[in-house]
Formats: sequence, C-alpha cells, structure tokens
Amino acid sequence: MESSIRPSNLPQLDRLSVVAAVILLAYALARFANLPVSELSLQLPGIFLSFQINLRTIVALLVTGLTASGADWLMRDHPALGRQNTLEHWLLPALTAWVIGLPLLQLPLGLSWWVGFALGGTILMLVLIAEYIVIDPDDIRSPVASAGLTVVSYALFLILAASLRYAGLRLYLILPALALAAGLVTLRILHLRLHGQWAFLQAGVIVVIVGQLVAALHYWPLSPVGYALALLAPAYSLTSLIGNLMEDMPLRQAVIEPAIVLVLLWFAAGWIN
Repeated sequence: MESSIRPSNLPQLDRLSVVAAVILLAYALARFANLPVSELSLQLPGIFLSFQINLRTIVALLVTGLTASGADWLMRDHPALGRQNTLEHWLLPALTAWVIGLPLLQLPLGLSWWVGFALGGTILMLVLIAEYIVIDPDDIRSPVASAGLTVVSYALFLILAASLRYAGLRLYLILPALALAAGLVTLRILHLRLHGQWAFLQAGVIVVIVGQLVAALHYWPLSPVGYALALLAPAYSLTSLIGNLMEDMPLRQAVIEPAIVLVLLWFAAGWIN
C-alpha cells in the first residue's frame, strides 16, 4: 500500500528565491534612499497625536504586503493544498518580514547591519519553508516544522517588543503594534497546535490582556530586553494555558507549565533590568 507521507514536498527553489530576494532588496535599497519626512497631526480632547510618515514607514508597509502576497504565491504550488485558503500560511511570514526590518532600518550600515541582513534573510526563508511543509499534516517533517514555527513566533514577538522599546516610540504607537502582534502569534500557534482549528475569541482575549500590560509597563524603567521578556511571559503563558484547556487537559495540570514559565520569564526580566 502506498504511504500517504510525502517527505519530499518542498517549495520550488526559484519561487522561494524570488520572494526572499525581493523583500531583502527592498530593505537594502532603503539604506541608500532618502525621502522627506511628512508629519500628520491630530488634536483630540486632552491629547495631541503626531505621526511621522517616512521611508521606514513606507518600506515596512510595502514589505509586509509583498511578503503576504509572495507567501500566498509560494504556498499555492503545494500539491496537498487543494482548495484550502492560504491565510494562515502568510500571517507569520508577513510578521517575520516586518520584524526583521525594524533593526535593519535602525542599525547603521556596517558589519552588524550585514550580519542582521543575512540572518534575517535566512530566518525568512526557513519560515516560508516550514509554512510550506505544515500544509500537509501527513508530511513526516510536519511536527518539527510546527515546533519551529512556534519558536520563531515567540522570538519575533520578543524582538519586536525590544525593538519598539529601544526606538522610544510613544505609547499610542507601541500599544496597537504589540497587541496586534500578540494576537497574530497566538492565533497562528493555536491553529498549529489544534490542527487547523481557529481560536479567534481566545486570541482576542490575549490582545486585550497584552494591550493592558503594554500600557502598564510603558512607563516603568525597564530595559528593552527586560520589557520584551515581561510582555512575552503572559503572551506565552496564556497561549499555552488556552491550548491545554482546548485539548481537554485537567485545569490543575493545564496551569502548571504556563505558571512556571510565567514566573521564570518575569524573574529573568527583573534580573536583566
């Protein structure tokens, strides 16, 4: 009897190279382009909002859109996709492209920038390959790819939180970015863990909780890494707890691992700070 496991399914190298090259080229060209900064201001009762639209803003939006469309184009080549929607397979690549762009657009051009450029390109390609693999649940590499995507998701949230903290942005810019990122990370991780089941309500709850913590920790004297760890702790613990409960794990058993990780990460955040 022919096995249903197809370990040889990988994205076409030419398509993968085109997607990665276009994204990295956009970041590389952004280092040598210079556009005037436009500022949008809005006066509301009791608060003055100011938004700067510069090259970084344009490149970030452009690259996020390019990555989403490129991932969709890449995934549709998979023989096991059929009529499935590719939405879940381009959420994480788009977030990856956005996050790796934050340090690339802030670092001065030099050795550290080139190292980040090479590392970011490698991570992006690995994420695209892993997303391609998990399309087929019968693929022998699917569990490893799912675990890798979970690790990358949390790492991206950590890098994003640290980068935004380091940039010194105001709360009204940081809060929606981190709350949305937490929701996307939770949604993707639970979708992988629950084998295709969406958890929109649960992800929405985490968006609200993380958003509240972002606002509460914004004015604390935390270093960028300490700040990022302090936010990663509840995002990870709540996602893990929800996953345990949705897998019908007893409440006492479901709470143990998330609680331990929460305490350890908060301890690490305080120690680093």
